[in-house]
Amino acid sequence: MAVPKKKMSKSRTRMRRSHQALAMPNRSPCPQCGAPKEPHRVCPECGHYRGRQIFEVEKEEEA
Repeated sequence: MAVPKKKMSKSRTRMRRSHQALAMPNRSPCPQCGAPKEPHRVCPECGHYRGRQIFEVEKEEEA
């Protein structure tokens, strides 16, 4: 079983883990309504995907 010979410093540990940070998901504008949406997903604002209406989105009334 491998056992470290010396203690790994905080600096070296953090440098090794520097690429593991979470990234923000990519967003692209919806061609129908222009709202930001994730690629290859149905637009949550208008319900379109690749030029087709997938589901009807109900608009909320503001009081």
